[in-house]
Amino acid sequence: MSSRIVFAAAHVVAKDERTVDWDATLAFRHHLWSHGLGVAEAMDTAQRGMGLDWPAAAELIRRSAAEKTGRICAGVATDHLTGEAGLDDVLQAYLEQLDVAQEAGAQPVLMCSRQLAAAARGPEDYEKVYGTLLDRVSEPVILHWLGTAFDPALEGYWGAAEIPQATRNFLEIIASRPDKVDGVKVSLLDADHEIGLRRALPTGVKCYTGDDFNYPDLIAGDDEGYSHALLGIFDPIAPVAAIALGKLAEGDTAEFHRIMAPTVPLSRHLFSAPTYYYKTGVVFLAWLAGHQERFALLDGLESARSVEHLAEAKRLAEIAGVIEPEFAERRWRQWLASR
Repeated sequence: MSSRIVFAAAHVVAKDERTVDWDATLAFRHHLWSHGLGVAEAMDTAQRGMGLDWPAAAELIRRSAAEKTGRICAGVATDHLTGEAGLDDVLQAYLEQLDVAQEAGAQPVLMCSRQLAAAARGPEDYEKVYGTLLDRVSEPVILHWLGTAFDPALEGYWGAAEIPQATRNFLEIIASRPDKVDGVKVSLLDADHEIGLRRALPTGVKCYTGDDFNYPDLIAGDDEGYSHALLGIFDPIAPVAAIALGKLAEGDTAEFHRIMAPTVPLSRHLFSAPTYYYKTGVVFLAWLAGHQERFALLDGLESARSVEHLAEAKRLAEIAGVIEPEFAERRWRQWLASR
């Protein structure tokens, strides 16, 4: 493994629309750890806010952290709030979830909050909430900036609709308490923006790419630095990514790019608009790879993508070397026949 710190945002295995298959879900985490990747738990890929409620997310964090054999971080948000919420409500909700992650032994990832986006009236409100949270953490955390492609309800996050001003507001929060911020995960799908942000971070604060379109170049980096990674695409491509990262650790950047290049068309397809339905393709590939017995998602989200979309995902996954073609073909034909 390279000097990069790499987390795969992991999906949950569903028994049906309402029930998590805990054994298969935890087995998949061990699969990721066995390849040297960290697990980013209870994040968007796990259908956070799209089928996985906070009680189930809290149980997921506790179970995964109890079995960890590698790095683990966990999403902390405010998604258990109901009704209209003020800033104090948002703060208390964050603190409640923060306690769960810290007590479980998972590094907290402070995720963006739909409720904060609705309640905040300017950058000072974000400073109030995040400043208090950072004062309360027991170890440095990862701050997560999720773009509107992933969640349209996050428009204007950090107190500005314009990305340059939002970036300045974001950097001010980090600069006020750099010792409490391990890094930032940026999911805006804008490589140039990420590079600029990465170069502006205080010394010692890492950038974790969340760009599922441009990740190989961002991880490889340039003469001025590189990004670590916290990516949903690393869920289906873990074995291939691990080999590529090993080549990067050996200093063979060309081979890293050669191995990773076929995964990019797959990732761009899975994360095509509407981007927030990428979970369907991720779980589909886990099923085609034999990591679970059913192609099912919470809330019936397996129906969110068309048959044509899934067929193309299968084709691209075979090219990328992340599924075994004959096994996947048998499952694909069985699924088509059952429809």
